[in-house]
Amino acid sequence: MTDPQGAGARTPIRSDMGFSTPDRVVVQGRDLPGEIIGHLDLGAMAFLEITGRIPTKAEARVFNALLVTLVEHGMTPQAMAARLVYLGAPEALQAAVAAGLCGMGSMFGGGAEAAARMLQEANGRDAPEIVESYIAARRPIPGLGHPVHKPVDPRTARLFDIAAEHGFSGPHVALLRRIAEAAEQRTGRTLPINATGAIGAVMTEMGFDWRLCRGVAVIGRAVGLVGHIAEELRAPIARTLWEQTEGEVTQHALEAEAP
Repeated sequence: MTDPQGAGARTPIRSDMGFSTPDRVVVQGRDLPGEIIGHLDLGAMAFLEITGRIPTKAEARVFNALLVTLVEHGMTPQAMAARLVYLGAPEALQAAVAAGLCGMGSMFGGGAEAAARMLQEANGRDAPEIVESYIAARRPIPGLGHPVHKPVDPRTARLFDIAAEHGFSGPHVALLRRIAEAAEQRTGRTLPINATGAIGAVMTEMGFDWRLCRGVAVIGRAVGLVGHIAEELRAPIARTLWEQTEGEVTQHALEAEAP
């Protein structure tokens, strides 16, 4: 008998991302060798994959700027994690990069998602109200503050300039600026809009869902982590990080045991 609710019926699997045949590779409905390779840069390709369409010149300019912003930020915990995993498993570069990407959270590089969500779910609330809601919940305000870049994050200033030049500086960027001003007035602290906050605001201006914003940071940071591994091959420091840490921990333990 046929289930009237359709239970057990086979549901066709569909995707528009791409497919291959013996003589063709098609991506988002376009011939990869003929229409994409040699025609699109990595940023435009990423935009195509995410949105299903090739970006306009303005979109490509802004999107590429967002991608490169978080590629490199020095010897972060993510970079150290990648180097140390590569030291232990040099046969698995992908595992080392993945280890670094796993550290992209609220403290390091993951704030674009939270900032974009805050802006996209503002629902007409003004900046002081949004600030108060975070303070009342004892939660950090997404996209604000930086331990080094004060009173201005230079990356933010540049991103906002590029966004404005290409028509992507609208109500969401303005709201984030008002939130930063309200937060500083409310707390008495210097809370610049950081790079991830700027990325979240500009991506919102470009129409991206907040759930995709961390992905752009991940794309950029993956490039940077491969760069750290490349430097590790040229001038290794992971073994020194490990041995020095182990040595100091052991020395401290021995000193603590001494009478």
